[in-house]
Amino acid sequence: MLALPQELTQSQAMVCLASLLKGMGEQPGLEVVLDATPLTRFDSAALAVLLDLRRQAVTLGKQLTIRGLPGRLSDLAALYGIAELLQPA
Repeated sequence: MLALPQELTQSQAMVCLASLLKGMGEQPGLEVVLDATPLTRFDSAALAVLLDLRRQAVTLGKQLTIRGLPGRLSDLAALYGIAELLQPA
């Protein structure tokens, strides 16, 4: 299982994404589970990271499952009209 950090803002996004993509490539099976419960401080860059992870999962033929997405981040995704992209297929 992969996990988001406690803080994910624009300044951490590229490093976080690189780390998560590396971890995703090492995950066996067709499902990649991402634990979002540690995430307490974030901005819209967190959504960009999640969307990039989802794209990479699709490219690898895997499904990204996000657990424990903070309510405020879910609300932000809904505001941008992308909430359905963060749900399992």
